[in-house]
Amino acid sequence: MSTMLRRSNLERGLVQLSAHAARLAEVTVTVLAAMLNPGRIIAEVEQMRRLLNQATRIAATDPARAAQLREQAARILS
Repeated sequence: MSTMLRRSNLERGLVQLSAHAARLAEVTVTVLAAMLNPGRIIAEVEQMRRLLNQATRIAATDPARAAQLREQAARILS
């Protein structure tokens, strides 16, 4: 295997490792924030549930609004 090809593989591996490490750090921060403030998470989940219940109730009569409510619910925890 040529030196250039080995270097390319190593660089690609390092980039992937760096991306995975960054994602792990992001998830760790999110989990720690949730553990330190469980009331916020509970409130957000309750809000999501209300939005989804409302979307279910109006889905037959106003599907566009129901879709908007579902999208809004999906964005709460993201």
